[in-house]
Amino acid sequence: MYSAQVKTGLFAVAGLNAVSTTYYFYYIYFFMQERFGFDRIQNLVLAASLGFIYTFASIFCGRFAQRCGHFLSLRLGFFIMAAVLAVGGGLPGIAAQLAAAIICDIGMCFTWPTLEAMVSEGESPSGLQRMVGIYNLVWAGGGAFAYFTGGAMLEHFGLRSMFLVPSTMQVAQLALAFWFEKKSAQIGSRLTTPRSAIASRAVEPTPNPSQEGNGRGADRPVLSSRSAAGALTPSPSSIGLERVAECRGNAWSHSEESGGSPSGERELSPRPVARAFLKMAWLANPFAYLAINTVWLFVRVGAFALLWLWPGWHYRFRWLIGAYAAMVASFALILLVPNLALLLAAQCVFGLAVGLIYYSSLFYSMDAGEAKSEHGGFHEAAIGAGSCAGPAIGAAALHFFPDAPGSSAWAVSGMLLLGLCGLTWLRRRA
Repeated sequence: MYSAQVKTGLFAVAGLNAVSTTYYFYYIYFFMQERFGFDRIQNLVLAASLGFIYTFASIFCGRFAQRCGHFLSLRLGFFIMAAVLAVGGGLPGIAAQLAAAIICDIGMCFTWPTLEAMVSEGESPSGLQRMVGIYNLVWAGGGAFAYFTGGAMLEHFGLRSMFLVPSTMQVAQLALAFWFEKKSAQIGSRLTTPRSAIASRAVEPTPNPSQEGNGRGADRPVLSSRSAAGALTPSPSSIGLERVAECRGNAWSHSEESGGSPSGERELSPRPVARAFLKMAWLANPFAYLAINTVWLFVRVGAFALLWLWPGWHYRFRWLIGAYAAMVASFALILLVPNLALLLAAQCVFGLAVGLIYYSSLFYSMDAGEAKSEHGGFHEAAIGAGSCAGPAIGAAALHFFPDAPGSSAWAVSGMLLLGLCGLTWLRRRA
C-alpha cells in the first residue's frame, strides 16, 4: 500500500503522462501527413496498428508490473518514451518513424495499468470510489488540455515540439518515479518494526512479582509462554507493510438487488457477480472507444465527476446497459440530426454514456481482487481493441466505398449494435 502523499504525487504523474502522450499520439498523424504525405486511409491503418499492438502489450505490461514491481514498470515505461521521443523528431524515413511510434506505444503500456493499480492499492470501498474518480478526472483533464493546446504548440514551435515537449515531460516523470519510490521506501521503513527489535524486546528480563520484594531472582529473565506471545505480537501502530498488504483488495459486496448501499468488506476472491460485471465492462469499453475515435466529446470529464460523487451505479446492470444503449442512440442522432441544438444534446448524452462505460471498466477492474496491475492491463487492452477496431473499420469503409463518405460512421454504428447484443448475452449467462 502506498501512502496518501505518494498517491497524491502519482496523480500528478498521471496528469503529466496524459498530456505528454496526448501531444504525441494525437498529432503523430498530422506529422505523418505533413512530413511523408500520409493520406486518410494510411493514417487510419497506422492508428489501427498502434491500437492492435497496444491491446496485447497492455496485457503483458500489466502482468509485468504485477510480478516485477510497480516502480520498475513506471521507470521502464518513462525511460522508453523519453528516449524515443528525444530522437524521434530527427529520425529520417517512414520506417524509422513507424518503429519509434511502435516502441513508444509499448512504453506507454508500462505506465497506465501500473498507475491505475498504484492509486487503487489498499483502498476501502469508499476510498476506491474516490481514488478512481480523481484518477479519471486527472487523466481526462490532462488529455483535454493537450488536445486544446497541441495545435497552438505546433503552430508556434514547429513539428519538432511534438517530440521534444513530451520527451521533457517524460524525463520529469522518470525523476518523479525515482523520488516517489524512495519516499515510499522511507515511509515503509518507518511503518515496519524490525524483527530484531521485536525479538530483543521479547527476551528482556521481566520481574517476578513473587521475588520483587526480596530481590531474589532479579538477575534472571523470566519469560512465560503467554508473555512471549504478547511480546512477539506487534501493536496496531507497528503493523508492517506485509500485514497491510494482506488487507488490500476489499471492495463493494452489494449487487443490483441490494440497492447500491455499501456493506461489509467482502472476501479477497471476488464473487461471481463481480466477475460478471467485470467481463461486461471489459466488453463495453472497446466499443466506447470505437465510437470515441469517431466523435470526440469532452462531456466525459463531467461524467467522471458525477460518477465519482454518486456511487449508486455500482454493480447495477441497468446502468451499464442503459449507458450503452444511450451511446448507440446518441451516436445515431449525431449522424442523422441536422439541428444544432439536438446535435449538442446528443453529444452530451454520448459523453455521459461513454464516461459511465469507461468508469465501469476501470472501477470493476480495480475492485475485482488483488491483481490490480494485471486487471489494469486488461482494462487498457479493451481500450486498445476499440482504438484498433474503429480506425480499421474506417479504413476498410473508405477503401471499399470511397464514394460514400459516411460509410465509416455507419459501419461503426453497426459494430456498436453488435456490442449491445454481446453485452446482453453476457448478462444472460451471468
